Amino acid sequence: MVRTIIRFSTALLIALSLSLSVNAQERGFITIASTTSTENSGLFEDILPQFTESTGIEVRVVAVGTGQALRIGCNGDADAVLVHAPAAERQFIADGCGVDRREIMYNDFIVIGPGSDPAGIEGTETAAEAFQIIADAEAPFASRGDDSGTHKKEMSIWADAGIDPAGSWYRELGSGMGAALNTAAGMDAYIMADRGTWISFDNRQNLEILVEGDPNLFNQYGSVLVNPANHDVKHELAQEWHDWLVSEEGQAAIGAYRLRGQQLFTPNAN
Repeated sequence: MVRTIIRFSTALLIALSLSLSVNAQERGFITIASTTSTENSGLFEDILPQFTESTGIEVRVVAVGTGQALRIGCNGDADAVLVHAPAAERQFIADGCGVDRREIMYNDFIVIGPGSDPAGIEGTETAAEAFQIIADAEAPFASRGDDSGTHKKEMSIWADAGIDPAGSWYRELGSGMGAALNTAAGMDAYIMADRGTWISFDNRQNLEILVEGDPNLFNQYGSVLVNPANHDVKHELAQEWHDWLVSEEGQAAIGAYRLRGQQLFTPNAN
């Protein structure tokens, strides 16, 4: 009798597993265009399996700079975007490319440089002040230069400082955050980065955090659905992703993600 029950239970579990597998295949996948920091930090690797297990929907990520992610979404080559440039996200909606922006989580930007700090920015209260000192010293500065959310924030800080950065000291790389940090490490250059990517970055060499805590370095992430009126996107499946991100389950998954004992993102869905 016991063996019969065990066999029946095992068969039931196998059937349930197969059913879930078929369900996941039947439900299909969505494509998310997202900033590189969600990929480089390891966040997606951690939370996407949880979403798929919960919904049976696979998520495929195109990790690029925010500007490119928004262009991909506007072209209809993604079903939703997850980026970190609120003004650009609102313009994305105003242009008719997206609908239903939701704030998901935040962390902050930091100004990083060689521990020797040749320009002497450590201890400055604002990023704009630090940028002014770097420009005056013509100390090497590595910029992503890729229209990403980080690059947009960097350029706004240069504008706050009243500086149009140019010259041999200012290197526009046109690369993602991880690659840009690698270049900065090799150059002993200053750079601005998001904290999530920095925590996950291994090749720090002489680089250290020199400026942090400026309220202007706040880094908000938002999810926006691609407008289904413009493109044949998987709107219903993408809506489930969108809703999951702001749900209790999704917000808990984001908040629980840790690396080296540190929380990389703080959930703050409205």
